[in-house]
Amino acid sequence: MDRAHETESPRLAALFPGQGVQRQGMGAPWRDTPSWEVVGELSEASGHDVAELLLDTGTETLARTDLAQISVFAASLLSWLEFRRTVPHEFMTAFAGHSLGEYTALVASGALTPADGARLVGARGRAMAEAARHRPGAMAAVMGGDAPEVEALAERVRHTGEDLWAANFNSPQQIVVAGSPEGVRATVALAEKEGLRAKVLQVSAACHTPYMVPASEALTAALSGIRFRDTHMPVVSNVDARGHTRGSNWPGLCTLQLVSPVLWADTLYTLVRGYGCTQLTDFGPGRTMAALARRVVPGTPAGPAPLPQLAL
Repeated sequence: MDRAHETESPRLAALFPGQGVQRQGMGAPWRDTPSWEVVGELSEASGHDVAELLLDTGTETLARTDLAQISVFAASLLSWLEFRRTVPHEFMTAFAGHSLGEYTALVASGALTPADGARLVGARGRAMAEAARHRPGAMAAVMGGDAPEVEALAERVRHTGEDLWAANFNSPQQIVVAGSPEGVRATVALAEKEGLRAKVLQVSAACHTPYMVPASEALTAALSGIRFRDTHMPVVSNVDARGHTRGSNWPGLCTLQLVSPVLWADTLYTLVRGYGCTQLTDFGPGRTMAALARRVVPGTPAGPAPLPQLAL
């Protein structure tokens, strides 16, 4: 039985990162590959100069919500397209993306064309940036406590009159909270008193909370002009940690995603336990998704997609 298992093809899951992994020059590994041809299409659809963002724009400027989102989407898509040139598609079992990364997953799965993905990411980034301008927020990662502990901290902060919610359930021991800047600072102080570690993130928006309701309304308008296709392989949603293959499900899920917590740990459990994925591959800049996967499902190999040979 062990010998037969060794000869089985791997059941791969593709993971795509969200905002926060961007850095200057992150597109350089793919600049001289055939996949770079898609960059012009992404620029036209999104309204951003994607080549400049991927190659020249400084890390500080890339922290801007709208620029971070389209640049990470583009770099992750380039990583996926190069992978597809060498690895048979039938080995892929399922897809998932963290927040923004869900749009890359939808393109990789065939639910969206690259142009429609870029169009939506451009609209989403602008809508979120505008919502944050009108109602600034903050986010912080709380580490060392489980979900009930962190949600109890959030409840204590809300009782003081501040806005605060759990926004990303990244792993059993890493939960991101979001809300008003005062609420986030209060949560960090409470967490440290409880012996937990907490770190304020370099963002000015309370993503995946009710602060994003105006952005979800703007995104709904953009979604109305996009056609989502059915897929042969599931994309696991941030909203419910369930796999979806019907294109008609995604406009509602994309709208809900902006104001709902990201159930990332549960998403990884679905990939491994639900779909039997035996290898998790992180596509895009950085290795954040692979690192989280190793914490959540330590028995399943997880690592970054290989860089193009030309970049070595």
